[in-house]
Amino acid sequence: MKRTVIVFLLLIGIFASAFGQSAEKDEGSHAIDPRVNSAVFQVLDEYMTTFNAKDLNGWERTYQFPHYRLAGGKMSVLEKAGLRDSAKVFGELQKAGWDHSQWDHRNIIQASADKVHVDTRFSRYRADGSLIGHYESLYILTKEDGRWGIKFRSSYAE
Repeated sequence: MKRTVIVFLLLIGIFASAFGQSAEKDEGSHAIDPRVNSAVFQVLDEYMTTFNAKDLNGWERTYQFPHYRLAGGKMSVLEKAGLRDSAKVFGELQKAGWDHSQWDHRNIIQASADKVHVDTRFSRYRADGSLIGHYESLYILTKEDGRWGIKFRSSYAE
């Protein structure tokens, strides 16, 4: 009985040690690798450029799939590119007066070699330059198959 308990405790210790080591490797950091920083901002720049150009295909190339969005209290999942209609995606915004958007800030708050959390705020504008609104968001970008893309967006925009 004693031997079984000792073996069990040793196994727990080995598991905890192994788990702790693997978790440490994936842990996010506030120290950002400049190459990761550059790659992430390049994706976010392309995201906004293609969005403003109403280029749905280009916009979706900035995503990782499946792609998740939490907004208006609802989670949506886009399993792959090409499932949405450009007129519907951009048409609804245009009906509300939207002409373009821009980043107000993009702050990487945590990062690892393959995942980054970005605190963002963007604004929507009408064609005359008047403000529609500011929207705080959290974007999570991942590096998958050697490519950075936006995996998850949580926004206070509708």
